[in-house]
Amino acid sequence: MSTELWFFAVAIGPVLLGGAIVYALMRRRRINPVEDMRREEAVRDLYDKPGSRSR
Repeated sequence: MSTELWFFAVAIGPVLLGGAIVYALMRRRRINPVEDMRREEAVRDLYDKPGSRSR
């Protein structure tokens, strides 16, 4: 019983973890140029607001 558990933890566990990492990296959404431009403009507007304190 304990031998099978150690086999799972040592051999199959890292394979499952690697698969989960690969899946998450493949599902990550990339933003398109229009969304990137909108984001940059929103950040500039946020930092250019009067009364906002800069650090």
